[in-house]
Amino acid sequence: MKRSIYNHLLLPVAGLILSSCLVLGEESGAENSLKPLMTQPDQVLYQSDFSDDQENLKKAGWVQRQATRWAVTDGKLLGIESTEENQATKKHHRGLEARLSANMCPAEYSCRFSIRFFEGEATTIVPFVEFGHHIVRARFDAEAGMSLLVDYETLKVAEAADYKWQPGKWYHALAELKGDEFVIQFKDGPTLYARHEMLREPAPSGGTGFGVAGPRHGKVEINNVVIHSVKAQEQASWAKRRKQFPKYEPVIVREHPKKK
Repeated sequence: MKRSIYNHLLLPVAGLILSSCLVLGEESGAENSLKPLMTQPDQVLYQSDFSDDQENLKKAGWVQRQATRWAVTDGKLLGIESTEENQATKKHHRGLEARLSANMCPAEYSCRFSIRFFEGEATTIVPFVEFGHHIVRARFDAEAGMSLLVDYETLKVAEAADYKWQPGKWYHALAELKGDEFVIQFKDGPTLYARHEMLREPAPSGGTGFGVAGPRHGKVEINNVVIHSVKAQEQASWAKRRKQFPKYEPVIVREHPKKK
């Protein structure tokens, strides 16, 4: 087993224990053969299989959120909640869930990644992956399935009710954001599409780009991340492919926090 090394993003944390061998599920190294539907990849902005346990996450553009703790260990990027001491001093944003953002993402990009969430418990908010904090979010749920939420998570714009979250399962995905459109594919799973004016906007707060929040008091593992900038021209087949998505009437799921 590879020795854990804490990179410059993190303070040494006792008790950040390898959990890979304790959680059942498909290996993180499984091939992610998904191809872009909307965008044409341009330059590789970031790529890592986290085989280098001395990778400098901070220098690469990763930002830990809410004092949660992350380390490259055993060929994966592992995240856990903040310390009890930190949580005791905060009333809000206490770091109860491992949170991370990839601030190397530009305004338009594609992101290929593998992820799993395990231990802890789900809430009405977590676990999720998002693309711009409060811009567009894919929420995992063991009962309600996958939901795609936009605009401060006030609107559900797509869903896959049968794609229910399985703790410990590796999910392999490819997300694309361009203009006011977003599409995310899951290997052997659904493809969800959204179009909303807020997708053009920068994140109003928190992390930009690809972001993650795990289960409450749980853990997250990430692997095989590739972030591309994208060309101005869309895929030639995109206009036709866009029409194939099922029509979905947006559902208001909560009051807009900026319009109270």
